[in-house]
Amino acid sequence: MPVEEFMAGWISGALGLVLGHPFDTVKVRLQTQTSYRGIMDCTVKIYRHESLLGFFKGMSFPIASIPVVNSVLFGVYSNTLLALTATSHQERRAQPPSYTHVFIAGCTGGVLQSYCLAPFDLIKVRLQNQTESRVQPGSPRPRYQGPVHCAATIFREEGPRGLFRGAWALMLRDTPTLGIYFVTYEGLCRQYTPDGQTPSSATVLVAGGFAGIASWVTATPFDVIKSRMQMDGLGRRAYQGLLDCTVSSFRQEGLGVFFRGLTINSARAFPVNAVTFLSYEYFLHSRG
Repeated sequence: MPVEEFMAGWISGALGLVLGHPFDTVKVRLQTQTSYRGIMDCTVKIYRHESLLGFFKGMSFPIASIPVVNSVLFGVYSNTLLALTATSHQERRAQPPSYTHVFIAGCTGGVLQSYCLAPFDLIKVRLQNQTESRVQPGSPRPRYQGPVHCAATIFREEGPRGLFRGAWALMLRDTPTLGIYFVTYEGLCRQYTPDGQTPSSATVLVAGGFAGIASWVTATPFDVIKSRMQMDGLGRRAYQGLLDCTVSSFRQEGLGVFFRGLTINSARAFPVNAVTFLSYEYFLHSRG
C-alpha cells in the first residue's frame, strides 16, 4: 500500500484546518447555541467578547490530530480504489475508475475517518463552545483549561463512552457525504481535463471547492445533530439518543434547524477543500 497517499492527506489536512477553523467555530456556535441571530451577529460577538483568538478556540488539538485523520481518509480512499481497480493514483487519469468505485472508496474512507475523528471532534466542539471573555477582566474561569484537561474531564465525568458521544451521527454524516465528495471532485476534473492528462491547478481548485460544497449540503443535517449530541454531556442530559435528538430538535425549532450553519459551511467548504485538493495533488505529483 503506497504511503504517499497518507502523507499527501496529512499535509493537505493541516493546511485545510488552519484555513477553515475560524469558520468552523462560528458554525459550531450557531448549531449549538440560540443566543445568536445569524452569522454576522455570532462573528461580531465572538470578536467583541473573546478577541480574534476566540475564532481559534480548540485548534491546538486538531492541528496535531486532524492531519492524521485526513491522511486516513485520503489514504483509505486511494488504496480502496487501488484494490477495486488495480490502478495507482498516477494511472487513474489514463484509466479512470467508475463513479461507483469512487463512491464506494469515498464511503469506506468516511467510515474509518469518523471512527478516528470522533474523540478529537468532540473535544474541539466542547472547546469551541466555551464563551468566556478574553477582553473583560474578571470573566468566569472556563470549564476546560485546554484539550488535555477537556479529554480528562470528559473521561472522568462521562466515562470512556463519553469520548465517543455523537459518533453515530458523525458516521452517518461522513459515510455517504464523502462518497459524494470524491465523486463530485472526480467528475468535475474529468469534465474539464482532456483524457489521460493531469488536471490543471485551476481545475483542481474549482473541483475541490465545489466537492466541498456538495458534501456539506448533504452533511449539514447530521452535522447539526452531531454537534448537539456532543454538547449534551454537559449538565442535565437533554437527549436520549440520536433519534430523540432529531425529533426534539424538529419539534422545538422546525425543519430549518437541520440546515443551521449551512451558509457558513458552504462558505468555508470552497476555499478549504480547494486548498486541500490542490496540496494533495501537488504532493503526489511532486513525489511521482
